[in-house]
Amino acid sequence: MTIFSVYIDDGCITCDACEEAAPDVFEVTDDTCFIKPAVRVDGGFDRNTGQSGLKPEIVSAMSDDILDAAEACPVDVIILVEDPPSEAAEAEEAPVPETLEAVPEEAAVEDVEVGEGIEQMLTVGDRSLDILFGSQSGNSEDLSAKLAKQAKGYGLEGTVHDMDGFDFNSLSGKKRVLIVCSTWGEGEMPDNAEELWQFASSDAAARLDGVHFSVCALGDTSYEFYCESGKDWDRRLEQLGATRLVDRVDCDVDYDSPAAAWALEALPTLAAVDGTGKFREDMVDPIKDHVSGDGSGGAEGEDGFTLPTLLAAPMQAEITIFRYDPVAACTGRDTWMCALPGHMSILGALRTLKDSQDGSLSFRDGACDDPNTAITVNGRLVLPGLARLDSFPPTRDGAVRIRIEPLPGFDIVRDLVIDPWSLERKRESSKPWMVAATREGASTPQGPMGTMDPAAASHLHSVTDYQSQPLLHASSDAVPHANGYLGPAVLASAWARRNDPRTSPHRRSEIDELVGSGNGIKAETDLAPIRRQASNVRTISDALLEAKTATLTRDAYNGRHGKHVWWYTWTVKSSGRVNDTVIYRQVLGPAGLLGNLFSGVTARMVLGFTRTGGNMFNGMLGMVAPPAGIGKMPQQFNSSVDNHHEVVAIFNELDGRF
Repeated sequence: MTIFSVYIDDGCITCDACEEAAPDVFEVTDDTCFIKPAVRVDGGFDRNTGQSGLKPEIVSAMSDDILDAAEACPVDVIILVEDPPSEAAEAEEAPVPETLEAVPEEAAVEDVEVGEGIEQMLTVGDRSLDILFGSQSGNSEDLSAKLAKQAKGYGLEGTVHDMDGFDFNSLSGKKRVLIVCSTWGEGEMPDNAEELWQFASSDAAARLDGVHFSVCALGDTSYEFYCESGKDWDRRLEQLGATRLVDRVDCDVDYDSPAAAWALEALPTLAAVDGTGKFREDMVDPIKDHVSGDGSGGAEGEDGFTLPTLLAAPMQAEITIFRYDPVAACTGRDTWMCALPGHMSILGALRTLKDSQDGSLSFRDGACDDPNTAITVNGRLVLPGLARLDSFPPTRDGAVRIRIEPLPGFDIVRDLVIDPWSLERKRESSKPWMVAATREGASTPQGPMGTMDPAAASHLHSVTDYQSQPLLHASSDAVPHANGYLGPAVLASAWARRNDPRTSPHRRSEIDELVGSGNGIKAETDLAPIRRQASNVRTISDALLEAKTATLTRDAYNGRHGKHVWWYTWTVKSSGRVNDTVIYRQVLGPAGLLGNLFSGVTARMVLGFTRTGGNMFNGMLGMVAPPAGIGKMPQQFNSSVDNHHEVVAIFNELDGRF
C-alpha cells in the first residue's frame, strides 16, 4: 500500500496514540488531531480533510510509522488515502513523436475534452457559480440553496449570495451567474434586493462583458406586474454586456416544476463555460449525457431523478459481534472472517451473517435511517444502515476490522437488541407536548396562522436535529451510571421547547424546574462525549451547555455542583492559583466535612495512594499538618496553574460574569 495522503475524520478523542507513533506527522490539539505543515504539500495545519498529499520524502521515510499510528488509533479516525496511478508514468509509456502534423488549436482542444476528457473540463480551472437571490418570503433563498447543491453534479462550485450587501461590481470578474428573484407588491423588488437594484440601475454599475447568466423569476399571476423584478434583472444584465445563455423562466406560485426544468437547462449550459470563460456550446449535450449517465447504470427514481448504482470491490472483513444469551445469562463475542462488497452497509452485513451463518443473531432491523437500529461500531454510535464497510479504515493487510456492540446505557434484551423503554419513560415524564401561549398571528389564505422569526425557527430545529433519540441518549458518559438522569435527548428537546416563543409562560416554568432538578442537566458531568459523536451536530451540545449555565445562574450557584464551579473559578480568576482546600470546605460545608470523617471518605482519600500508585505524601505538608497532603487529601496552600489563560477561558465560556 503506497500512501498518498492522510487525514483525520470526525470523532477524535485526543488520546495521543498517533502522536506517539509518528510525532513528525501528527500533533494532538485540545479538540482533535492535526497533520503538521512540514509533511504536507500545501503546508496547511489542520485535519487535512481536503486530502492534500504528503511530501514524497515523508512517504518514503515514514510510511510504516503512519500505518502504525492508524492501527493504534482506538476510534479509527486516521484515514489513509492510497497513491493514485501516476499520469506521468502513463505518459512516459507512450512517448509523443517528435514531428506532428499541424492541427488547428481549437479542434485539438475539442478532441481532448469531448468523451473521456469531459471529466477534466468539469474539474479543472475556475468552476465557480455565483447564485444571487432576492427574496421576501424565503422561496428564492430556498431555491438558490437547492441550485447550489445540484451544481456539484455538473462540476460547479455553487456559492449563494444574499443581494443585501452584495458588491454588484464584483460580478465583472465572474464567469457564471444565476439570478433567482421574486417580485413584491406591484412589481417591486424584495426588500433585500432593492439597494442592489438601485446601484445596478445607476451609471456606477460596471460592465459585465464576459459574464454568462440566466434568470429565474418568481411571482404570482394574480398580480398585474407578474415576475417584474426578474424581468428587470434579465434586461439590465444584458444591457451591461452579460451573455444570456438560457432564457429567463417566469414561475407562478407553484414554482417547483418550472424551476426544476429551467435548472436542467441552465446548469449544464453554464457548466459548458470552460475555465477561461469561453462558452463551449458543443459541450452542452455531452455534459448532460455525462451527468445523467447516458441512460445507463442507474434506475429511475419516483421523483424523476436517476439513482446511481454505487458498487465497490469485495474486501476482507473481520467482524466481531457482542453476544448475550438471556436464558443462559452469559455474554461473549463471535468473530467472522468474510469477504463482503465494500459498499455494503453494516446493517446489510448483519443481515448476511444472520441469513448465512447464525440465525440466532439478534439485532433491530429496519430502514437505513431507522433511529431504532442504532448500535456501536468501533466505538462510534451509528445507524448501521448509513455506515458502509469501506468507510472504516483498513488495516495494513487491506482488511477491515469491525467491532459491533449494543448502545451503552440501556438494558440488553439479546445480542445487539436493547430495551428503549427506560428512555421512553423519561421522555414521558418530561411531558414533551406543546402547551401554547396566546400570541399574535397572521391572516393567510389558509386561515389564521402563527408567525415566528426564521432565525429562531432554524435554531430550534437544529437543537433537535439528531438522527436518533436512543443514539443521542447513549452518547452521554453519565447515562450508564445515573439511572435517574433524563439524558441529553430528553433535555435537548425540553430546552428547545422552553425557548420556543410559542410556549406558554407556565409551561416554561415547569421546564425550568425539570431541567434544573437533580436528574436534569446538573447530572451531566461532561458534554465533550456528546459533541465528539459525529452523528450529533454541535448545536445540541451548545444548547445543553446553555441549559446548564442558565440553571446554575437561576439557582445562584447553590448546591454542591454550583458551589464547586463558583469557588473553583473564584480561586483561579482571583490569584491564578487553585486552592483545593477552599473549594473542599466551601462545597461541603462544616457538616459535610464532619460527615466525611464517619462515612469513610476521608479514610479513602488518605489511603488513596495504595490503590492508584500515587505519592504517599504530597510535599512536606503531610509531615507537618496531617492528614492534609496525605494520599488524595487536598493541600492547604495554593498550587500554581501552568496555563492560567486556558482555565480562565473555560470558565468564561461557562458564565461570562466570572
